[in-house]
Order: sequence, then structure tokens, then C-alpha cells
Amino acid sequence: MSQSSSQVTIHFGTSGWRGIIAEDFTFGGVRRASAAIAAHVLSQMKFPRLLVGYDTRFLSEDFALASAAVLQSHGCKVIMCPEATPTPVIAHAIINGKFDGGVNITASHNPAEYNGLKFSGPEGGPALPEVTKDIEKRAAAIEDDGAADHEVEDNFERANPRDAYFEQLSRMIRFDVLKKANGSFAYDALHGCGAGWLDRVLLLHGASVASIRTNRDVLFDGTGPDPSEENLAPLKKAVLEKGAIAGLATDGDADRFGILDRDGLFISPNHILGLVFDYLLETRGSKKGASRSVATTHLIDAVAKLHGVQVYETPVGFKYVGPLLREDKIELGGEESAGMTIRGHLPEKDGILACLLVAELIAARQKSLADQLRDLFRRVGREFWPIRMNLHLSAEAQARLPEKLRGDCKEFAGRRVAKVNRLDGMKLIFDDGSWILMRPSGTEPVVRIYTEASTPAESQKLAEEAHGWIMQ
Repeated sequence: MSQSSSQVTIHFGTSGWRGIIAEDFTFGGVRRASAAIAAHVLSQMKFPRLLVGYDTRFLSEDFALASAAVLQSHGCKVIMCPEATPTPVIAHAIINGKFDGGVNITASHNPAEYNGLKFSGPEGGPALPEVTKDIEKRAAAIEDDGAADHEVEDNFERANPRDAYFEQLSRMIRFDVLKKANGSFAYDALHGCGAGWLDRVLLLHGASVASIRTNRDVLFDGTGPDPSEENLAPLKKAVLEKGAIAGLATDGDADRFGILDRDGLFISPNHILGLVFDYLLETRGSKKGASRSVATTHLIDAVAKLHGVQVYETPVGFKYVGPLLREDKIELGGEESAGMTIRGHLPEKDGILACLLVAELIAARQKSLADQLRDLFRRVGREFWPIRMNLHLSAEAQARLPEKLRGDCKEFAGRRVAKVNRLDGMKLIFDDGSWILMRPSGTEPVVRIYTEASTPAESQKLAEEAHGWIMQ
């Protein structure tokens, strides 16, 4: 059957299908997406076992039950998480429990009015484009079942992934080092499902931590569960009041991180990636490289050069990190949007792991993050100051953008373009190593501008020039 004009289009962007609840993200859409996932999985095997999880958003558990009911009705064996569960924990549970895949109801860091659905394969990471395109095609051929009842009988088996995930963290983190930190940490769960995970594992291993915003609030204080500088004002207050040595934060589904230094200064995720990569190469005895998305800081390249290892550049989207991990090519996979994983861990972003690694390196080096960053800049021979700007365009400007980004570009705002990279959007690299990337977002109706130069002022100037160019 062909898709009717009244039902929503199911499209998997950079990380799953997301939309505004009751407009673009509906029970009918969830059932249709789940039927398409079931059809896809059943085309690969006869008796698939699927894990279903969810975050703390409005109606997330109800959407998860609706998905589970459809999957089960199509012949899949469904096991559910017992409570709102972080995305990285679900990823680990899929691998550890040898599931054939998983459905996760989450919109990650998006504003409160959004929800979403992610599908992961048996390797635990986000499904690759060839899989999601097949699911989209199958979903488009299914009609919404308007008569279906939202009330689902909850007779699903539950699996508790906590102990196995904590054991995995104990293999990844040097807790003996971390617990020697000269002070306590402050943790902000932003009302997401990292609460009871990051704070609990720190306490279990003897670290001191004070936690805020650990209760469920489906409006997320009205700011959304993105661990951005502006959203972490309550964490800054907690860090300063408690004299904490760092502020740690996770987003709505705990796959992203936010970090504050001991003076409350927000440390860019790009800079955290560079610091952690350098620390891992110093302490883990590895000579593996790193992967970074096309939008992520070239500080990672400078650290790689310092240590004589390789960098692999990917399109934006953490799904591209998994293959490099499986091939054992990288020590760290990172994205500027606060995504991180490491060798031996998961092919999925893990904000809990990232915060623990930051806590470990602070304990090991006994220096503030700002001091460590200055030292790293000195050792690699230059500074890196990235900026990201979100640009909401008119429909007319949005329609013109693809052609502009395909155009020839040998000069930009009076600067000679040394290299053009079209891996994802258009990235212009200049003679002095500074660069601009312009690309449409895969999860939100915006165009993103990324820039990096050796001073914050120069990065800001590049961003403003890119903004002007797009609006021409």
C-alpha cells in the first residue's frame, strides 16, 4: 500500500528518526516504523531477539510499549529495559546480551517537544545508512493503523543491564587513579537518564560527587537536555558553591557530555576530545589513532602528529565510528557535538564514559583543565579555537543552499582556499590551517556553520563571513 498524504514521513537522520511530539512523532508513526524494523530484521533472520529501551521524555515509555507490541506481533522476541536507560547502556546490553538489534525511544539532546526512535544493529551502534534506507522504504509502504489502541498490555520480559555495564566501565576506567582525585565532583543529569548511572558508579568506586537535576522533568527546566554552556548555569553554581574540581554533565539520554573546569569555565567538547586523546595515548600503551568527524577540531590531528598515529575523518554521525573500532584502528572516536567512545568500548557515544575519563585525567595530572589545555597547545605548537553556529534559514534560502554548497570555491572572503572537502557539506581549508564547514543538520531544521582558527576572534570572524555568504 502506498503512504497516504496525512501520515508523517519517517526519515532517519544523523542519529535516528526525530520529530515534534503529536506533529511529526506520533503513535501511528512509531507503530509503522516498528513494523518496518521488524520486516527488515526478519528479512535477515527467522527468530530475532530485540531490546527496547527509552529515555525520560514525555510519553517515552508509552511509545516504547507501542513499539514493543508491534515488534512482538510480527514475530520478534522482545525484551524491555526496566526503567529509563541511557543510550550507551542500551548499546552495551545489545552486545552483551547478544541481541539482534534494539529500538530506543529517545531524542537525545533535542528540546522537550521532540521525541525520537533509534534503531541499532547487533553490534550496538547506530544503524548504517543502507539499513535505515531499507527501513524508511518499508515504512513508506505501510499505512497508519488509525484504529490501533494506544493502551498496550505490558507483559514484556525485562532485562537489567546495570551490573554488566558497570563491569564494562571498570575495564575502561582506572578507578584506582580516579578515586585519588584531590577533591569532589559536581554532576548535572539535566533531568535525563544519566541520573543513577554516572553518579552511582563514581560513588561505588570511592569518588566524592554531588548531583543536581536528577529527577524526571519532561520539560527539562524549559531549556532542553543539551549540556551546552548556557544550559549548565546551575552546574556552574554548584561547582563554585561546593568547590568542586570539575563539573560533569550528561544530556537527556547520556550519550553526550558537558564539562566545566574548577572555576566554572565551560570547556569545549572539541578541547575535551583533544585532552582525552592525548591522555589515552600517554597512559594506555596504545599506538592506535583517532577518528573525528569532518566537523570536529583539528587539535585531534595535531595530537596524532605529536604521538605519530593516524587520524580517520568521517562524515558527521557516530554510526561511522563503529567500523573503525571493529577494525581496531582507533583509540578514540570523537565528534564535536560531545560524542566520544574509546577502543574496547562501544560503537556508540557514551557521555558517562567521557565524564569518567575526564575525572580520571584530572585526578592523574592534578591540574585544572585550562592548565592542561594550555600545556597541550604548547606541546603541539599552536592553538585551536573552534566555533559552531546554527543558522535558521527561510524556505527560499534553504532551497538555494545545496546549489551554493556544490559551487566552485577557490577564494572565500578574500582568502585563498587551499583545499575543498566535500565529505559532508562543504569544508574550506585555508593556508594557515583555519577552516570553515557549512552543512545542513541531520537532526534539526538548521544549517550548521563550523569554523576553527588559532584565536577565538579569528574563528568568530570566519563564522560571520560564512553566515554572510550563505545569506547572499
